[in-house]
Amino acid sequence: MLEITSTTHPHHPPVVILNITGEIDSSNYQVFQNSVDDEIAKGGRHFLLNFANVKRITSAGLRVIHNLFNTLRTLNNDIDDNELRKLMSAGAYKSPHLKLTNLTPHVIDVFRLGGFEIYLELFEDESAALESFNSLAS
Repeated sequence: MLEITSTTHPHHPPVVILNITGEIDSSNYQVFQNSVDDEIAKGGRHFLLNFANVKRITSAGLRVIHNLFNTLRTLNNDIDDNELRKLMSAGAYKSPHLKLTNLTPHVIDVFRLGGFEIYLELFEDESAALESFNSLAS
């Protein structure tokens, strides 16, 4: 079973924290997608996904995260696709709007194999991840 709770950290900018518990796969990824969609509808523009209690994620869950990445790029008027490709090729781009924390070793491996660490920052703890959003306030 997949459970997701959300809080909004009173940060500048505000950061939606999704605490995810369970496994994310094709049988329940829609729960994850619905949580993301609900938070975006409420005005969420910066997300921190906490994977401390996620033991497994499949391509269905990765798809939700990739779609969230693209949605946040659009909503925040991030760099255009050509600039993104150039910076990613140089290893010089990490999403300023979407970050991940507390990934278990198995989940980290899945993200690395999927190439997600090329454009998403992976943090060991929530405080450091929240602190990384500070650069957006200036």
